Amino acid sequence: MSDNPYSTAVLAWYETNARDLPWRRPEADAWSILVSEIMLQQTPVVRVLPAWRAWMERWPTPADLAREPSGEAVRMWNRLGYPRRALRLHACAVTITEEHGGRVPDDHATLLSLPGVGSYTAAAVASFAFGQRHAILDTNVRRVLARAETGVQYPPKTQTKAETVLAESLLPPTPSVAARWGVAVMELGALVCTARAPACAECPIARQCAWRLAGKPAYQGPPRRSQTYEGTDRQVRGRLLAVLRDSAHPVPKDALDVVWDDHVQRERALDALVSDGLVDPLDDGRYALPG
Repeated sequence: MSDNPYSTAVLAWYETNARDLPWRRPEADAWSILVSEIMLQQTPVVRVLPAWRAWMERWPTPADLAREPSGEAVRMWNRLGYPRRALRLHACAVTITEEHGGRVPDDHATLLSLPGVGSYTAAAVASFAFGQRHAILDTNVRRVLARAETGVQYPPKTQTKAETVLAESLLPPTPSVAARWGVAVMELGALVCTARAPACAECPIARQCAWRLAGKPAYQGPPRRSQTYEGTDRQVRGRLLAVLRDSAHPVPKDALDVVWDDHVQRERALDALVSDGLVDPLDDGRYALPG
């Protein structure tokens, strides 16, 4: 099947241990997979599941979303975080509807040309929706490969060319198997080879893992700082957006002023939301979601 020394064990493990997620089921179409991949960026599955279901119920096709103002996508995004992703999905829906006949393109290069679709998302959709052979490198995959092949606890903070070359070298030659390998190694990183508490006793490739065989040497790179939220501009932005999402109409400025005491930080966060296209300042001094 491949010179990949891990594929047989990882694929067998996946058959038994994979989570039953709706975007992985045979009936999942390319649009539902694209939505899931964008929602899953920096957001855990447990939070994405209800949001994905609500989104797909309201907008089962790109054309359904494209007919709505972009502000409705921001409203439906609710509290998933990083709401610019909602704008990107809306822009994708418009492009897919207007330029691709309402169908998510199956060509990797065309996927890359969609608004907000980067190398990971294009490879994931091409693989998971269309069964193609592409190296898929999310945080989980990068961590598994760093440990198994490179013998280090964590991959570099920024993805490197060497990681891409390694991932491509491990791809099984048959496209459908390569696509299955991509999701399987991703699941292994999410469930077993986790960042903080890897369950090496449950890992199907533990006996081959360079990091485990080396005695699990501690990470030697720059300090890994966990992201904070409390007190940050991100928290302020979230509170401002919550006011707009909860209102069917534009809101006056004083409705936004009450969400945060620090005037300077609040105004900075509001300016950033306007700059990002997530909030529209109206001529009458009120504020609204875009569109």
